[in-house]
Amino acid sequence: MHVTSIRSTKFKTQKTALYLLLVYIVAQLSSLVLFIPGTKDFFLSFVSASEHKSFVLAAWWNTIAFLIALVIMMFLIRRDKNFFTIFKGQRASVGFTIGWGVIGVFLAFLGQIVASLIEVYLLGIEAGSDNTALIMDITRIAPVMIITSVLLAPILEELIFRRVIFGSLIQTQNFWIAALISALVFAVIHRDLPHLLVYTVMGLIFSFLYYKTKRLLAPIIAHMAMNGLVTLAQLNIDKIQQMTDSLPK
Repeated sequence: MHVTSIRSTKFKTQKTALYLLLVYIVAQLSSLVLFIPGTKDFFLSFVSASEHKSFVLAAWWNTIAFLIALVIMMFLIRRDKNFFTIFKGQRASVGFTIGWGVIGVFLAFLGQIVASLIEVYLLGIEAGSDNTALIMDITRIAPVMIITSVLLAPILEELIFRRVIFGSLIQTQNFWIAALISALVFAVIHRDLPHLLVYTVMGLIFSFLYYKTKRLLAPIIAHMAMNGLVTLAQLNIDKIQQMTDSLPK
């Protein structure tokens, strides 16, 4: 009976992970609905902005789609009390986890800098992310996008790439195989292939934080903080440039 119970619990958790993955995929592909003839024009009619209506629609569509996805995921997770029980041993305390989340911000930025230098000087890839640039263009026009990029996306991505993919693989593989596969998928989903290395390194660091603390809270904190700081810097790039230019030389 005990073995049967363990197998039943494991199967239920695997089903929950699969359902979360499907919800995330649907959320990511939901904008394809706008390609149905007449659909985009219908939704654009609700946008009051006179310019860049498509950007405003994209911001609100992503925010609503990700919010709905998160609500559904939370409902599915609540039905599976063992969903986050994947590592052996005691989970880190909340304080220790928050500390590693903060450390993770610095690790992520350091990893990003090193990966960017490798891309530029060894691989000959131009600096700058098209994905980040597009998100920031949308954010400047529709600030609601901040909710998606700083709050919703980090939570959803950590649930999928760290808990679902990495967490499932770590059951049968060692850390490096599980982390590398999940990091590569994380990188590809950002649709910025020239900078695959940067996103892969970030994914590896987030997996390490999860593995180190046994709590998803650590990579979520690091991911949110990193996205938030990048967003803040990009939105104030002109002011930062002015401050830099005014410094004594």
